[in-house]
Amino acid sequence: MIPRTLFSADHELFRASVRKFLEQHAVPFHAQWEKDGHVDRALWSKAGEAGLLCSHIPEAYGGMSADFLYSAVVIEEVARLGLSGIGFSLHSDIVAPYLLHYGSEEQKQRYLPRMVSGELVSAIAMTEPGAGSDLQGVRTSAVLDGDEYVLNGSKTFITNGWLADLVVVVAKTDPQAGARGTSLFLVESGTPGFSRGRRLEKVGMKAQDTSELFFQDVRVPKENLLGQPGMGFAYLMQELPQERLTVGVGALASAEAALRWTLDYTRERKAFGKAVADFQNTRFKLAEMAAEIQVGRVFTDRCLELHLQGKLDVPTAAMLKYWSTELQCRVLDECVQLHGGYGYMWEYPVARAWADARVQRIYAGTNEIMKEIIARSL
Repeated sequence: MIPRTLFSADHELFRASVRKFLEQHAVPFHAQWEKDGHVDRALWSKAGEAGLLCSHIPEAYGGMSADFLYSAVVIEEVARLGLSGIGFSLHSDIVAPYLLHYGSEEQKQRYLPRMVSGELVSAIAMTEPGAGSDLQGVRTSAVLDGDEYVLNGSKTFITNGWLADLVVVVAKTDPQAGARGTSLFLVESGTPGFSRGRRLEKVGMKAQDTSELFFQDVRVPKENLLGQPGMGFAYLMQELPQERLTVGVGALASAEAALRWTLDYTRERKAFGKAVADFQNTRFKLAEMAAEIQVGRVFTDRCLELHLQGKLDVPTAAMLKYWSTELQCRVLDECVQLHGGYGYMWEYPVARAWADARVQRIYAGTNEIMKEIIARSL
């Protein structure tokens, strides 16, 4: 295997601390969280104390001013342990950058330190019942009325939606202006008219608190506008490469974990008097997966390197998101097959990872949209 040279000794020390934290505070409880439909709220505060949240945020706002590789470490370790209910990355690597890059100084001071500490859980509300990958098709509206905006609409499939204390809401401020008519708003839990629907019952990621959100005449002050009016779509497009990078990083780590579980299982499992790993078909399947994962790993690490340099462009991020999630689903399916009937049992991590993986080809822009982005760049 090609050694990874991107991560320093400090990154690896952080990795060891992240793994220890997750093994102590998450692994023993994840099965119960799957039944509950959400992780324990206290986990967020513990993660903040351990430095797992928003590590890239400047020290002025309570963060560590760390590079993105620290975020990548958290994403990888969460994925390798099959802890799909933990929404740290969306909070740290998707929502926090919007505040950091486009928020006013007052907004940064008000929210970022509490996001770093885990006191405040965040979400971003893009998807609607009638608008998924087509972000220009959102219908949630925000109408200026004096010194306040009045929000009306609904969102669905919102990760961290049940526990979120702060939601970045994508809304139309000028329905006639197309992409230039979209703006972003900060809506706090408890604001009159803002309510949550049911926690959605998903095929996988059962411990992830994915919810419906409703906005009925929600009044927020003008100061809760994030960035400039009409710039929401542009902001979304600028931040999507990092979002798709996080998906790719998690996908590769999940595939690597599944291969490791399958290697262990096939070496121990006996059939016709010998280990399943001794059959040529098993060895060839394992070899194919190992080779494909290695190819994916090199590309993913190259994308991480480009991102650190500020050079990860939209088409390349789309390639990573498309390729890595297709690979993840393919590997998980093969690993379930090599586990036989036990691979279909929920008690086995490979079964849960297989169910969790399927949505990766859908969110952060469907893989069909990724192909369209790539094609336009050719």
